[in-house]
Amino acid sequence: MNIFGNSNYDIIGKRKISLVFSLLLIIISIVAVSVRGFNFGLDFTGGSVIVVHFEEPVELDTIRTQLSEANYGDAVVKNFGSSKDIEITLPPQESKPIENVDDVSSADESGEALLSNEVLNTLQQYDSSARISKADFVGSQVGDELVEKGSLALLYAIFGILIYVTVRFEWRFSLGAIAALVHDVIIVSGVFAIWQVEFDLTVLAALLAVIGYSLNDTIVVFDRIRENFLSGRKAETAAIINTSINQTLSRTVVTSFTTMLVLFALYFFGGDLINSFAFALIIGVVIGTYSSIFIASSATLALGVSREDLIPAVKEGGSYDHIP
Repeated sequence: MNIFGNSNYDIIGKRKISLVFSLLLIIISIVAVSVRGFNFGLDFTGGSVIVVHFEEPVELDTIRTQLSEANYGDAVVKNFGSSKDIEITLPPQESKPIENVDDVSSADESGEALLSNEVLNTLQQYDSSARISKADFVGSQVGDELVEKGSLALLYAIFGILIYVTVRFEWRFSLGAIAALVHDVIIVSGVFAIWQVEFDLTVLAALLAVIGYSLNDTIVVFDRIRENFLSGRKAETAAIINTSINQTLSRTVVTSFTTMLVLFALYFFGGDLINSFAFALIIGVVIGTYSSIFIASSATLALGVSREDLIPAVKEGGSYDHIP
């Protein structure tokens, strides 16, 4: 049963309420990003990630205590897939003398290997079965470069969308779509700043995915608006846009609902590796669905779109141009 099939909600009529609500969320998000900032992950800050395997389950609090006593109190410790594997994230370390480290074969061995060995030596004092299964290092310069390139990726994506929607529809539609996408990115970023969820490359990928998802919903609505404009219906622009949103409401809500089922499964059962990614997409799908219904079309209407903007002008005598 299509519960939205014959809906006639006055969505456009509530556009002022939605505008105030969205502005409030945007202001809160901008303030949160400015004041609290992001909890950048290793990809952006630089540092080391060491995954250690134990033969038996270990207590994270005990591991934290061991590392703190070894002057690694700033280490972030969490399970890596199972209670026998832990992931240790360390910010960039100042060089210091290494004592009681096994397997150091040469003085020119990399700082990453030295740090990994020192951490392993510390943990083996607690459990001799500890073994390093993975060790990654990102320099601070690489992290700064990723921040720059990630920001450029978002800008390029938005600029490409601006061109695409302008060519396919009309410039007022493109600005409406961009307003909705910027709205989505700012609010999702604000959520990460408020809750201090770790912001890494997977979150950046999620933001790009949110842009694509939100745009897809928006394009569906815009297509229906164009069809209703070109159908020759004599109605006010606001009424046609409102009818178009209602006609696509079922598709929008059902698509978002089924997507959310998958994302919640990833969030609760996917493990720590994709937790931030799934969280960003969950927030993004909710905000993207809202913006495709309330923001994109309302912004287009505010820019003064009309039926005449989508009907190409016919040249006088154009139908006889093929006659020599």
